[in-house]
Parts: sequence; C-alpha cells; structure tokens
Amino acid sequence: MDLLYRCYYTTFITMFDKSLYWLTPIVVIASATACFSVQYLTLEQAQRACFPTATQWIATPVELTRDQMALIEKDSGIPVRFHEQKVWAAYHGSAFLGWVILDSVLGKHEAIQWVLALEKEGSIRQIEILEYKETFGSEIRQKKWQSQFFGKKHGAKLKLNQDIQNISGATLSSRHVTQGVKRLLSFYELILKPH
Repeated sequence: MDLLYRCYYTTFITMFDKSLYWLTPIVVIASATACFSVQYLTLEQAQRACFPTATQWIATPVELTRDQMALIEKDSGIPVRFHEQKVWAAYHGSAFLGWVILDSVLGKHEAIQWVLALEKEGSIRQIEILEYKETFGSEIRQKKWQSQFFGKKHGAKLKLNQDIQNISGATLSSRHVTQGVKRLLSFYELILKPH
C-alpha cells in the first residue's frame, strides 16, 4: 500500500475511531520521509544542457531482445532491467552531434532518473540527474563528481573507489550511477554504435 495512501486512510479511520489517533503522526512522518523527491531538470532541459547548440533531437528508442540484453550484461557485468532504452540523436541542422540516453538506476531505496550524453564517437560528454528521490546523496549532481566520467569510452574500468571516487554518504547512489554508465557504454558499443 502506498504510504501517502496510508496517511489519508489512517487520518480517515481516526476520524471515526478516536483510539487510533496515535497512528496519524507516525504515518504522516513516514509518508513525508518516503515521499522526498526533487526534479532538477526535465528531459528537454537536460538535452539542451548536454548539447546546447543542437537544433533538434530525434527520438530513436531501442527495443532490446533478450539476446542483446544478455550481451550487454556479459560485456558490462551489470544487469539490464528494461527492454526499451530511450535514446535521442542530437543534431545541429543536418550535422550529427551525439546521443542522449535516458536511464534509471536505483539509489539506496528509490529510482534516480538521469541522462548520459555521448559524443558522436562514443566518449562521455556529460551526465545530468533529472530526478532524485533519496533523502541523502544528491551530491552525485555535482560537476566535480560527474567530471570523472567525461571523455571515458567503452572499455574504461569505471570502478568505484578506483577510477571513480565515492561520495561519502552516497555510496549506493555513486555505485549505481557508475554501474549505469558502464552498462550504457556497453549498450552504445554493442547496439547503438554504427558498425
């Protein structure tokens, strides 16, 4: 049962049964902490931040087969959770600039929605966090941390506490975004990259 629904339900029930009044503050506090969410950017804002000179973004979603998912998992060592990967090709006029890939990874308990921007040759151009639902760890939005990925390509180590520094207090968010980057670089190399 959704916590917000529990809050409304408990408040409604306590209106009729005064002996349950003590539940209301507990459910309200639980709902408030579980419902923390910040949307930093929309997809369109993230696309513009990644490729400011682009004049158009062409949606090119990729429906992955089970074999392709297994191939990405084998290459990256990271599970592929979704069959569809949402991708946009960025153009300035008719000149191809690169790719914007929308993804979601688990933080500690909640999803982190983010995009990875790749240059046309497949190196990392930028990372943008769109929505972060965890109470702690939003430091993964800091350019200082994100810049560790810039310029890396498929085959880079991408290991937390090795070539990517951890953020104290945001270890799971740091780890899962790092793993997401590694998985998306494998997706690019094996599926998206023109061969």
